[in-house]
Amino acid sequence: MLSGKEFLLVLLSLSVILGGCSSSRYRQAHDSAPDHDIDVSRIPDAVPRREPRSRHGNPPSYTVNGRRYTVMQKADGYVERGIASWYGKKFHGHRTSSGEPFNMYAMTAAHTRLPLPTYVRVTNLKNGRSIVVRVNDRGPFHANRIIDLSYAAAKKLGITAKGTGLVEIRAINPDAKATPVANYNRPRGSTASGGEVQLYLQVGAFVSRRNAEQLRSRLRRQFASLNINAGYNPQRQIYRVRIGPLSSVAEADRLADSLSRRGYKDSHVVIE
Repeated sequence: MLSGKEFLLVLLSLSVILGGCSSSRYRQAHDSAPDHDIDVSRIPDAVPRREPRSRHGNPPSYTVNGRRYTVMQKADGYVERGIASWYGKKFHGHRTSSGEPFNMYAMTAAHTRLPLPTYVRVTNLKNGRSIVVRVNDRGPFHANRIIDLSYAAAKKLGITAKGTGLVEIRAINPDAKATPVANYNRPRGSTASGGEVQLYLQVGAFVSRRNAEQLRSRLRRQFASLNINAGYNPQRQIYRVRIGPLSSVAEADRLADSLSRRGYKDSHVVIE
């Protein structure tokens, strides 16, 4: 049971988080890049350091657009692959969930669950570029997105033109030894380990192979032209039903929306 003071802090944090979802705060209806090009090679990565947990933006949980998010107590060991997006001029100068003003030229990011602040290394799985950012905001609240980068951070990763990118996020322990700087000469289409990555939409995961095959059969009747597979994962003892590989994030978004309208509301992006 929360005390009266704790309850007020949660309400304050939620007001900051939810305030970012209201377009009435902003002069622009749609987000955009800065008016002038910027040389991101002159913008250094965030430097990890131990910081106290922010007084704002860290409620135990919160709800946006009908979905509840639980804030992690610690970021230790956090690793995730998914789709990154970016935000810029529309939000520049406005308050973030942590209470700090958003700076589209700073190496920062928004995440739905990581504690504020958290330092993370973000790697573009298509070109191998890697950056370090400080997570100080909440978001993105778009389906199948795992991190929202500042414009400068996204440009350093090479994802501003398309608006999204396939990335891996790793939480950084500020007390650990520094990791190598980004390699901007890695061939396009390769990951940090040199392999090709593929984008899938996972519709279900089952302990029973029979249940997985039944779902695959239903999907094939509704999406005859798609490549649908049920693969066995021996490490987790799970049969996964996936659609793909998909050609783009836009295709994944369209397919996820179509699946949702047909009652498959738990599909999510998987990158391998």
